[in-house]
Amino acid sequence: MIAIVNYDTGNIRSVTNALARVGCTDWVYTDDKAILAQADKVILPGVGEASTAMAKLAERGLDTFIPTLTHPVLGICVGTQLMCQSSEEGNAQCMGIFRTKVRKFQPHQPSEEQLSIEKIPHMGWNQITDLRTPLFKDINDGAYIYYVHSYYPELCTDTIATSHYINGFSGALGRDNFFGTQFHPEKSGAIGAQIIKNFLEL
Repeated sequence: MIAIVNYDTGNIRSVTNALARVGCTDWVYTDDKAILAQADKVILPGVGEASTAMAKLAERGLDTFIPTLTHPVLGICVGTQLMCQSSEEGNAQCMGIFRTKVRKFQPHQPSEEQLSIEKIPHMGWNQITDLRTPLFKDINDGAYIYYVHSYYPELCTDTIATSHYINGFSGALGRDNFFGTQFHPEKSGAIGAQIIKNFLEL
């Protein structure tokens, strides 16, 4: 059984639709610690603002509980950021699972050669490279996945996939039984479906 963490954020329907596409219909949407502890896998989705999302986790005592889980946990987008040490978005102190901080993209200043600055948020298809861990089984280096974000996890020793927009950043993170994708696998077509399938098979 897959437990999707309920903390009043995240695009739950897109996540459950993505699970269904890979044949998984045994899931529950919950903030019950006992259910989260007994689940085979846990998904921490996220859409929204980091400090507000952390407050929602703290209200339920999940900010200190989630790091104690010993079975596979997958964060998606803001869910991944909440598993980092801190975020510049709302000056949030996060769960500290991944040994990195979340920064806001800072566009380069325009020059004569570059007439416009990069757009924020970073939205659309981009590549992931330097892939590590079984989360990326059968995924080619340089595969395209889908991003929608203004903040990013810095590169660190927990980086298991790298992307580049304005600067290099962690497209995905992994440490022990915890994984996180800054991109949206549920919006990333066949590549995203394979990544979700790989997570379910961990």
